[in-house]
Amino acid sequence: MWTLVSTAQIQLAVKNYCLPILADQEINVVKRFQIDSKTKSVLSKGEIVLELDKRASEVIEEIGVWYTADDSTLLKQNNVKNYTALRKVKAESGKNSLSFHTKLGKGTNFLWITVKVRPIKHMELPFMLEIEKFQIDKQQLTNIDSIRSSVHRLGVAVRRHKQEGVHTSRIPGILTAKDGSLISVYDARYESGRDLQGHMDIGVSRSEDKGNTWLPIEIAIDMGEYGGLPQKFNGVSDPNILLDEKTGDIYVAGLWMHGVIDETGTWYPGKKNDKEIWNHQWKTKGSQPGFDIKQTSQFLMVKSQDNGKTWSQPVNLTTMCKREEWWLWAPAPGSGFTMKDGTLVMPTQGRDKTGKAFSNITYSNDQGKTWTTSNPALPRSTTECMAVELEDGHIMLNMRSNFNATNKGPDNGRAIATTVDMGKTWIEHPTSHSALIEPTCMASIHKHHYTENGTSKSIIVFCNPDSKYDRVNITLKVSKDNADTWERKLLLDEGKGRGYSCITSVDEHTVGVLYESSQADLVFQRIALKDLL
Repeated sequence: MWTLVSTAQIQLAVKNYCLPILADQEINVVKRFQIDSKTKSVLSKGEIVLELDKRASEVIEEIGVWYTADDSTLLKQNNVKNYTALRKVKAESGKNSLSFHTKLGKGTNFLWITVKVRPIKHMELPFMLEIEKFQIDKQQLTNIDSIRSSVHRLGVAVRRHKQEGVHTSRIPGILTAKDGSLISVYDARYESGRDLQGHMDIGVSRSEDKGNTWLPIEIAIDMGEYGGLPQKFNGVSDPNILLDEKTGDIYVAGLWMHGVIDETGTWYPGKKNDKEIWNHQWKTKGSQPGFDIKQTSQFLMVKSQDNGKTWSQPVNLTTMCKREEWWLWAPAPGSGFTMKDGTLVMPTQGRDKTGKAFSNITYSNDQGKTWTTSNPALPRSTTECMAVELEDGHIMLNMRSNFNATNKGPDNGRAIATTVDMGKTWIEHPTSHSALIEPTCMASIHKHHYTENGTSKSIIVFCNPDSKYDRVNITLKVSKDNADTWERKLLLDEGKGRGYSCITSVDEHTVGVLYESSQADLVFQRIALKDLL
C-alpha cells in the first residue's frame, strides 16, 4: 500500500490486488482505494478513470465501483449488507470514466474497483489495468507511476463451496490425459469441510477444452455403506492421480477409513457409548499397526482406461505394500509421474511403528499390476510430498515438514531428499530447509518438457503458499538447473485459502495449476511457458 495524497481532511492510499479473475464471478476485486477522513460527509463526489488496452477490453465486460467501511468485506463476498454499489459501466477500449457519489464516514473508508469478465477463451493471456485518475472531494491522486498499472490473470472456479450437493471440495490433483483432456480429482466432502472421518468420496471433474469449462462431478472412489455402516463412517480422502505415459491408463489412489478408531486405538462402528465419535488417521491413535480395516486406514486404487471417463472397482493395496508395524500408509495428495524407463511413481506418506510421520514413494514396474513402497525418506517428521525425476535419473522428493509449524527462522523450508535406488536409501538435498519456505502445508512440484530451437529442454515448476506464517500468496517458482536454485516467478492468489495445489503440463507451451483459492474451493489457471521462462 502507498499513501499518495495527504491534506488537512483526507488521506488517500491505493492497493492493487493479485487474485484470480473468475468468469463465473461478478465481483472480482482488482484495486482498493483507502480514504482516511477526519470528518464525516453526507455526500462526496468522485471520479475514477481506468485505461484498458486491447486485451483488457476483450476480456472485461463490466467495471464496478463499491463502497465499504470494512477492509475485507468485499473480498469475502458473503455479506451484501456491508457494501454498496456506487457505479457500474460497460467496459470499452481506452479510457473508462466512473463518476460516483458516496458518503464518507469519519475514519477509514474503502472504495473498491471490481470487474466482471466475459466467458474465458485465452486464459493464459494476462491483462493490464491502469489508473489514469482518482479524485474525491477535489482531492486527486498524484505521483502514481509506481502503482498505476496492475496485471491480472484469468481463472476458472472448478469447484465452489456447496456445489452439486458437496459442502466442500478439497485436496486437488490434476493431470493431462493422452487425449488432451484435463482430469482433476479432489475430496468431495458432502457434509462439512472437516477431514476424515466423514461422508466423502473421491470426486472427478474433467475438462475437454484445456480448462476453460468443466463437466459435472463424477465419482472415482465411493465405499458407500460398506459393512453396514453409514457413508459418514466409510469416508475416502487424499487423492493422488497418476498417468502411465506409455499405456494412457490413469490411476487414482485414496485413503479409506471404516468406522472410527478412537484415541486409545480401539475400533468402533462410529459410535461409542451410543454417541458418535470422530477421529482421523493422523490424530492420536486414529490408525494403528496391522492390515485389517478395523486396525488401520486402507490404501485404495482405481484405474481408468478411457481418459478418466469411467473407473474400475477399487483395489486394496494395504496388504501388498504396508509394513505391518506402521500405524499408517497413505497416498500423498497431488499427482505422480512416469519415469523415463516406464516405472510408475506415486508419492506416499505414513506413520512409522512409533506413530511418527514420514514421507516416501510407491512404485510399479509392471504397469500397475504390483506396487512396492520405499523406506521413509528422512528421519524427521514429514508428511504430504510430491516427486520429480531429475535429469540424472535421481528421484527428488519434496516434503511438507512438521518442523516448520514452529520454526519460522532462516531454516524454515520444504524438506527435500533424493534417491537413486527407488527409495532404499535417501540423501538429504542441499536445498532442504533452505530454499522453499512454507507455513506447513502441502505443495506441488512438476517437471515440464518443451522444445526450444529443436532441442528438448525441461524446467521444474513448484507451487505453494509463499509464506512462513499463513496459507497466502499462492506462488509459482521455477528451477532451470535441476532444482538446485529457484526463481520466484508468478503470484497467482495473494488471499488466504487452504493452500493445496497441483500442476500439470496442458501442452508444450502451457502449464496448468489447480489450487485451493481464496476465491473458490478449487481454481484452475493456465500459464504460458514464456511467462515462466
